[in-house]
Order: sequence, then C-alpha cells, then structure tokens
Amino acid sequence: MRHILHSIRSIISPQGRIFQGWRIVYAGGLVQFTGAILFFQAFGAYLLLIEDEFGWNKTLLAGAFALARIESGLLGPIQGWMIDRYGPRTIIRWGLFIFGFALIGFSRIDSLIEFYVYSFLIALGTSLGGFLSVTVALVNWFNRHRAKALALSQFGFSFGGILVPVTVFSLETFGWRATAAGSGIIVLLVAWPLTRVFDHRPEDVGETPDGILHDKINPSRERKRSFAAAYRGADFTAKEAIKTRAFWFMALGHGTSLLIVGAVMVHLVLYVNGQLGYSLTVAGLIVSLMTAMQIVGLTSTGFLGDRIDKRIIVITCMGLHAAGMLLLAYAQNIWMVVGFAALHGIAWGTRGPLMQAIRADYFGATHFGSIMGWSSLIVMLGMAIGPIYAGYMADRTGNYQAGFTTLAIAAVFGAIFFLLAKHPYRSDRQPADGK
Repeated sequence: MRHILHSIRSIISPQGRIFQGWRIVYAGGLVQFTGAILFFQAFGAYLLLIEDEFGWNKTLLAGAFALARIESGLLGPIQGWMIDRYGPRTIIRWGLFIFGFALIGFSRIDSLIEFYVYSFLIALGTSLGGFLSVTVALVNWFNRHRAKALALSQFGFSFGGILVPVTVFSLETFGWRATAAGSGIIVLLVAWPLTRVFDHRPEDVGETPDGILHDKINPSRERKRSFAAAYRGADFTAKEAIKTRAFWFMALGHGTSLLIVGAVMVHLVLYVNGQLGYSLTVAGLIVSLMTAMQIVGLTSTGFLGDRIDKRIIVITCMGLHAAGMLLLAYAQNIWMVVGFAALHGIAWGTRGPLMQAIRADYFGATHFGSIMGWSSLIVMLGMAIGPIYAGYMADRTGNYQAGFTTLAIAAVFGAIFFLLAKHPYRSDRQPADGK
C-alpha cells in the first residue's frame, strides 16, 4: 500500500508540488461535464419533447444533429490551427460564450429553421469549448501519463451522462424551454471561469511534460525549454502526418465507431420510449447506466492504456460495440437493453481516450491540434451519417432493427481499419514516441 501511495504521489507531484497538468485535467473534466449534463447527453430527451410539440419526423430531428457534426468536421482543421496558434484558453472561452447564449436562444425556437440554426450554434460552441480544445491541451502537457490524463478528463463527460436524469427531471417538471435557458446561464456563470487554467504548453510556464525533467542537474526554466525543444523535435507536422497510412486508417476507424455513438446519442431515448414502450424516466436511467459503464471503461483505459498495445484494446472495443448494437436491435426485454448499455458504455469509455493517445503516440504533440482537426473531417462524417441513417431506416421500416444491425456490421469494419493503422515509421527521423 505504501508503494502504491508513493507511486500516486510521484505522478501527481513529480517535483514536490501538484503538477499544473493535473489542474488542467480537472478543469477540462468540469467543462466537459457541463456540456454533457446540460445538453449533449440529454439531446435525445430534448428531441422527444420537441417531436411531441412540433411533430417533426425522426429524419428531420436527426438532421440537425448531423448538420452540427458536419459543422464540427469542417471546422476541425481551422480550429486545430487556431488552438496550435493561439492556445486552448482563448478558443475554449469563445466556445463556452457561444454555447451559453445559443442555449438561451434555443429555448425560444418556433420553427424548423430556428431549430437548425441554434443546433448549429450550440455545436459550434461545444466544438470550440469542448473535447478537441481540451484534448490538445492535455496531449501537450502529458507524455508518459497521457492515456491516464485523457481518460480522467473524460470522466466529466461520463458523469454528465450519469446525471442526465437530473436534466430529464427538469425537462419533465419545468419544460424543455426553461431547462435550455437555465442551462445557458449555468454555462456562462459556472463553466466559463474555469478557462483560466488552460495554459497551452508546459514550457510556456516553465514546466515539462508530466512535470518530469529527465536531467535534474539544472532544472532551470532555460533547461526546461531546452528539454522541451528536444522532446518535440521528432513530432510530425500535419502535412507529414496526412501522408501516412496510419492517419487515414485511424480516421476511418474512429469515424466508423462514431457512426454508432452518434446514432445511439440521438435515437436511444426515442427507441426505448417510442418503440419499446418504456417511460422517459426509464430511458433516462438507461442513459445513466450506459455512462456509468463508460466510467468503468475510462478506469480501465487509465490502467491499461499506458501499459499494453492500445490498438489491441481498441479493436476489442469495436467488437463490444457490435455485440451491444445487436442486443439493442433485437431487444425483447429490458435486460437486453441493459446488456447493450453495459457493452456499449464500456467500449465507448475505453476506446474514446485511446483515439487521441494513439494519434499523439504516432505523430507527437506539437502539431496535434492541426492533425486532429484534419482527422475530424472524416471522423465527424461518422457522427453525422449514423443518426441520419438510423432515423431514415426507422421512418422507412417503422422500427430501428435494420438500421442498428447495419451499424453493428460497420463496427467489424472499424476493427479492421484499426488493425491496419500501424505505427508510422520514418527514414529521416525516429517515430514520434521514440520507439
């Protein structure tokens, strides 16, 4: 036990004080928690109430989500460049500002056009002030403990999902308009102040990745900057990364996984409530269970991700995604839905942080924002196509079975893409992780 405590202390405080990177992990988790509980994880519940009020079909409702994901994909290269150029703090601040006011505007919509416009603005805000910006900061601040840091920051998103019943209670008690307006105010008053801790790179404030200086003889700021320059010397530029097969296979595999994630986020509540006939409260509890299992996955990522081949873990997760979707497609009772929630949640939680950790291992941290931004052009197509396809098949056939089955098959192809995404070795310099 003493050895374990000593190891934890050396990770958190490698130089006798809490490493600034862990403060960024904490703030990033809270930012993602806010977006998840107030809107992202509760989006399906919003759609159910909006469908009841306006009578729009499932394809039109899913179309707003798809448009938002396409926007995120197209924004990716520009956002990645802006983060690399100006740092995550400025970008996150603008994103949360847009997110907060867009939620308030969303509460006042009266037409399909307004629904699409404010869904687009919410997506813009959550893109700038959420996952990508937080991830770029953490990838720069961590190397040895990168998987742990990414997993811990995403606990915020998962806890937001667990507490979705709180949002559902508000939706049922106060209505979706009042809930959206109140959520926008919370974003502006609670999440926005957290941005002050998001320093871009450790060397900018006299630190090193993980807080570790391998040569401790002269731990001055100048020595730390010299170490950082050497550490980043082998990093790929975005142009160099795009020329590798690993970049494309990773993007295709990641995009395939988000076919499933996007479809589930939009249609799970509609399916459990509308097709299976369970109450909105039960549907909210299924979302909570799914995200509780996501936390189990995140925990395993933090333990395993820095120890064994990340690709093997990700390939296994795609198998779990496939099995979960088949359980959901052919669900005959609540226990099959519970089985889906467990398998999908564990797979999502385990796989999610490893997407970024693998890219950082392959290409380095210096230009990670731009590299991830270009990847998002492909990745977000999956998040956009999945919900539209599932909604279209449900409208056409009267149920989700065919659509969910096809997505399960797609997960198998995703596993193959990850299998082919091998480490990019170069002739002119060492690979990004030095292996």
